[in-house]
Amino acid sequence: MTDVLSLLASGAAEAEILEDYPYLTADDIRACLQYAAAQADHAVLIAS
Repeated sequence: MTDVLSLLASGAAEAEILEDYPYLTADDIRACLQYAAAQADHAVLIAS
């Protein structure tokens, strides 16, 4: 997942990623983005 997110962040097109990683699907790429969005949006609690 980190590889896919890094590629997208560096400007790689979905088609490029799918060509380089033929075992992935467009749904896999969307799932990576959904997971990253969810991680960025959740509250972080720090125990004291």
